[in-house]
Amino acid sequence: MIPFRFLHAADLHLDSRFAGLAQLPQAVRSYLRESTFAALGRLVGVAIELEVDFVVISGDVYDVSDASLQGQLRFQEALKELAAHGIGVYLIHGNHDPLDGPRLQMELPAGVTVFSAREPGQAVACCRSDGAEVAVISGISYPTAKVTENTALRFNRMPGSPLYHIALLHGNVDGDLQHETYSPCTRKDLIGRGFDYWALGHIHKRSILHESPPIVYPGNTQGRSVKETGPKGCYIVDVNAEGHAELQFHELDTVRWQVREIPIDGLADEAEWTGAVEQAIEDIREELPFLMSVVRFRLTGRGNVHRILSEKGAAADLLSELQRREAVRAGRQAFAGLVWTEGFSVETGLPVDRERLLQEDSFLGELLRLSGRSAESADGLEELLSAALKPLLENRELRRLLAAMPEADKREWLRSAEELGITLLSGAEEEAI
Repeated sequence: MIPFRFLHAADLHLDSRFAGLAQLPQAVRSYLRESTFAALGRLVGVAIELEVDFVVISGDVYDVSDASLQGQLRFQEALKELAAHGIGVYLIHGNHDPLDGPRLQMELPAGVTVFSAREPGQAVACCRSDGAEVAVISGISYPTAKVTENTALRFNRMPGSPLYHIALLHGNVDGDLQHETYSPCTRKDLIGRGFDYWALGHIHKRSILHESPPIVYPGNTQGRSVKETGPKGCYIVDVNAEGHAELQFHELDTVRWQVREIPIDGLADEAEWTGAVEQAIEDIREELPFLMSVVRFRLTGRGNVHRILSEKGAAADLLSELQRREAVRAGRQAFAGLVWTEGFSVETGLPVDRERLLQEDSFLGELLRLSGRSAESADGLEELLSAALKPLLENRELRRLLAAMPEADKREWLRSAEELGITLLSGAEEEAI
């Protein structure tokens, strides 16, 4: 097998509207709107710099089916630049940009293959340097916005071909809870089709579901809300003479979304709390000096600052001031290192003597002891949840969703229930009135 290199990206969502941020200053809003295009530009730059042989894009190039003229023209420009460097592009359309969406009829540059919605099409990719055939690429596009069929079962290898086989699929593997179950399938379905690499799209969280063959979600190229935190980008895949694939992630985003926790435990007053938030902002600015950051702060824990947050509306006041300061920076076009506070999630309570409560011969004491025992192991946690949710688990779909839920989320449920129990049963809130 001839070694080769390709770039795998998905979910570009060009010209995303960034819904829910209507109150942004115009300069910040414009920068956010441009970020999906900036990520596309970086993608092209990485492909050229690393001399990939071809690029695969696994759906949702555009954010909506009636893609904007600007989005279509910018993508056309990117395709032409790749073509000028001899880099082929193979792409499918997903649920956000299905084939029946109204778009301009533009002539595609040479070397660009868009797979149809019929049976998975097949194309042969070649090395840029000598034109040698290196891979068979298969893909199928969404004809409409909702595809509920398991289209993975329609993929087949090219009969008799010794080339590396890559499949492009836009779908939900193993029922990810955060996304619609379009083109649903399982890892077992994919492994059984005999392909060497599954280039997935649709799920915006980067993940490698299986090592051999690689079953890969690269995530989206630019985060668009606090539900899409962390670095966003694409994978560069090097396939050696033995057909082994080595993956390297490359960041493409210019705006980084994140959620930061600030515990109020031990903070004496409003000044200390304000200082903790301001320090967190400067920490982010120092960590990501070349990116714009959008952050939501989770205020957690128990302490006297809770009174300030719940009674005086301090969080809303501080939010306005922090946004004013960053708007001044944005007005000077200083977007690198800009830290925009999107909001505060207040999950705090008044201080309690937890050790005393644990020793109490009371309902709350027993609740805390049970919570502690259950949190000691995964089995204990599952046992508690199964008992607590037994009536709901009679529903097959709810049973499936709970089984797929990460352990970290289940532990967060337990922590939240414990905190709610303390708030309702300890009497701390009443004592503050």
